[in-house]
Amino acid sequence: MNRSNVSEMTIYMYKLRIIKIIAVIIAVAGNVLTAGARIWDMDSCMTYAVEHSTSVEKKQWAAQESKAELQSSIGGFIPTVSSEVSAQYSWGRNIDPETNTYNTQATFNNYYRLYSSLTVFDGGRTLNGFLQARTKRQSGMADIEKAKEDKEIEVMQKYVDLVYARAGVLLAEDKLKDSRRLLEKTRRQEELGIKGRPDVVQIEAQVAEDDYNLTHQRNQSRTALLALKSSMNYPSSDSLETDASLVRIEPEYRLEQVEDIYEYASGNSTAARLAAFNVRTAMYDYRIMKGKLLPSISVFAGVSTNYYKNITTGSVVDRFNSQFSNNLGEYIGASITIPIFNYSYYGNVRKAHSAVHIAELEKEESMRKLHDDIENAVMDRNGYVKEILQMEHKVEADSLAYYVSERKYEEGMLSVTDLRAAADTLLESRITLLQMKMLYAMKDRLVDYYKGIGIIRNNNITRNNK
Repeated sequence: MNRSNVSEMTIYMYKLRIIKIIAVIIAVAGNVLTAGARIWDMDSCMTYAVEHSTSVEKKQWAAQESKAELQSSIGGFIPTVSSEVSAQYSWGRNIDPETNTYNTQATFNNYYRLYSSLTVFDGGRTLNGFLQARTKRQSGMADIEKAKEDKEIEVMQKYVDLVYARAGVLLAEDKLKDSRRLLEKTRRQEELGIKGRPDVVQIEAQVAEDDYNLTHQRNQSRTALLALKSSMNYPSSDSLETDASLVRIEPEYRLEQVEDIYEYASGNSTAARLAAFNVRTAMYDYRIMKGKLLPSISVFAGVSTNYYKNITTGSVVDRFNSQFSNNLGEYIGASITIPIFNYSYYGNVRKAHSAVHIAELEKEESMRKLHDDIENAVMDRNGYVKEILQMEHKVEADSLAYYVSERKYEEGMLSVTDLRAAADTLLESRITLLQMKMLYAMKDRLVDYYKGIGIIRNNNITRNNK
C-alpha cells in the first residue's frame, strides 16, 4: 500500500471520529429541541409501570386480605361477649313459673341473657393461628415487592429491546446511505467505462436489500415500542420518546465475590424471604393440625333474667321492671372438650407434615436457583465487559477493512461480492457491539439488584429497607 492510500486511510479514520462527534452533538441538540416533550429513561419507565401495574395492585389487595386475617386471629385471645333476647308464647302443658308445677295454660315468656366466654387452652391453635396469620401478612407484603420487581425486570427487558431496535434502525439507515452513495459512484464509473453493467446491477440489488432491511428494522422498532407500552400499561396512542444514551454506556469491570453477594441476597432478597415465609406458614399449619388432637378448656360467665305472664288465668303479675330485677341471676363455669376419635384429624396432620417437607425442599431449590442466578449475572456482566472492548476493536478494524475494500473496488481490484461481504461484516460487528452493550446494561442492573441497590437506580432508599 502506497503513501497516498495510507494518508487516505488516516483521513478516513479522522472522518469516522468526526462523524461520531457530530452524532453526539445531534443527539444533544435533539434533546434540547424536544425539551417540551418528556424523554423517558429506563428508570422513569419502570417507575411508571410499577405505579400503573394491575398485577401489583392485585397483590396489594391480596395483602389487605392477609391484614384482615391477622386482625381476625387476634380475636382468639379476647373474650367473646354475646347477648340474647327471646320471646315465647306457650299453651298446653307447661311449667308455671309461680308454682313450678305443670299446668294446662297459656303463657308468655320474655328472656334476656348476656354472656361471655374465653378459650384458655386449645392445644396452641389460637397462638399458632396468630403466628401463621402474621407470617402470611409478611408474605403478602413480600409478594407486593416481588410483583414490583418482576414488573421492573419485564419493563427493563422491553426498554432495552426498544433501544436496541431503534439503534438498529440508525445502523440500517447508515448502511442504506452507503449503498446508495456507492451506487451513484458506480453508475458514474459505468458512464466513464470504468465499471460494467453487472457491477451496477449487483449494487442495485444491495441497495434493494438494504432498503428492505431498513423497513424490517423499522417494523421491529414499532413492535418493540408497542410491547414496551403494553408492559408499562401506557396509552398506545401517546408518544414515548426513549433516552438513546444507553447505547453509549461505558462498561466497567468489577471484581466481586459471588458468595458475598449471595450471603446478602439469601437473607434479604424477595425470593429468599418468600421461600422462608412458605416454610413457616406450613410449619404453623402443621402445629394447628396437631393442636386439634389435644383437649381444649374454656371458661364462661353470664347474667340472665326473664318476664312471665299467665294469659289463661289473667291473674295480676308483677310489673316488667320488678320481674326483670327479681329474676336476675348470674352464672360462671368452665368446660373441657376432649377429642376421643376423629379419623380425619390424623389424616390432616399427616398431610400438613408432608407440606412442611415440600416447603423446605422448595426453599432449598429457590436458594440454589438464587445462587446460580447471581453467579450467572456476575459472570455474564464481566464477560460482556471483555467482549465489548474486543468488539470495539473489531468494529474499528472492520471499518478500516471496508474502507480498503471500497478503494480496491473503485480501482477495479475487488469484486462487488467481496465488497458486499466487507460491508455486511462491518454491519454485523456494529450490531453485535450494540447487542453486547444492551446485555451488559441489563446484567449490571441485575447484579446491583442482588446486592440490594435495586433495579431502579434513582431511588434513594433500597427496596428492602422500605
